[in-house]
Amino acid sequence: MPVPGRSDETQWSTPFVEIARADWAELAPTTPLTLDESDVNRLRGLGDPMNVAEVREVFVPLSRLLNIYIANARELRRSTTSFLGERSAPTPFVIGVAGSVAVGKSTVARLLRELLRRWEDTPRVELITTDGFLYSNEELARRGLMERKGFPESYDRRALLRFVTQVKSGAPEVRAPFYSHMVYNIVPNAEIVVNAPDVLIVEGLNVLQPPGSNSLALSDMFDFSIYVDARTQDITRWYQERFLRLQQGAFSNPSSYFRRYADLSREEAIETSKGIWESINLPNLEENILPTRSRARLILRKASDHTVDRVLLRKV
Repeated sequence: MPVPGRSDETQWSTPFVEIARADWAELAPTTPLTLDESDVNRLRGLGDPMNVAEVREVFVPLSRLLNIYIANARELRRSTTSFLGERSAPTPFVIGVAGSVAVGKSTVARLLRELLRRWEDTPRVELITTDGFLYSNEELARRGLMERKGFPESYDRRALLRFVTQVKSGAPEVRAPFYSHMVYNIVPNAEIVVNAPDVLIVEGLNVLQPPGSNSLALSDMFDFSIYVDARTQDITRWYQERFLRLQQGAFSNPSSYFRRYADLSREEAIETSKGIWESINLPNLEENILPTRSRARLILRKASDHTVDRVLLRKV
């Protein structure tokens, strides 16, 4: 699919078709918008200016595209099992959503869950975040990894892969640990239960990591994958703005792991957020997250105001 304004050499040197937002919005003009302003306000993350226009122009077409992929995957499974002479048992369609801290991937995942639930053939959509598969703070401290929380080695990757494999294989019930952002840790004796969904969305920083030698990767379980992208300087600013909002809100909760930041002056809070970003989140983005961007099936590229201005879809 040639892209206007690009030379042949440029067009064929990338595996992606790049689509401007206005053109993307026209791809599903008859698909109804099933969320209203109150739904969007409930689903968007802190500091994310998501609104109904953004949902209509970006995420409604994306939900239609995913609906097409899901239908095709089901038909391929039926044809394959018929060819093999097996009985066809439904299995979930698995979608991975990756991207940096503060880029808005959690909002994307929640929106897709709500939109896909409204399609007649996918009423059961579950969302799991990889936070539940972080090692506990106690285990991270034992391994000397507390300052690398969120890096690939801070996760129980075998448990995460086992969980998604079981769901993908059609297990009637699969349980995952529960992570609390308030206490910044795994909550003992708390679980998330997933019961044979039509679609499973897996959201996390490192879900598109490539496999190691002679091993499966989590992304091998995905039927579709999305990377939420933005310029690093914009993500840096969004992270700082979110930190300042949290300092005035959630950090003041006596139960918060970050309670010690609540009484910082604005200048101290800015310096603290800068230090955390530059020592932990930025290195993780540059070393582990950003290099996986090209492995996604679709990239949502955000402008400096947090809105999606371009969509890149891998060529079929």
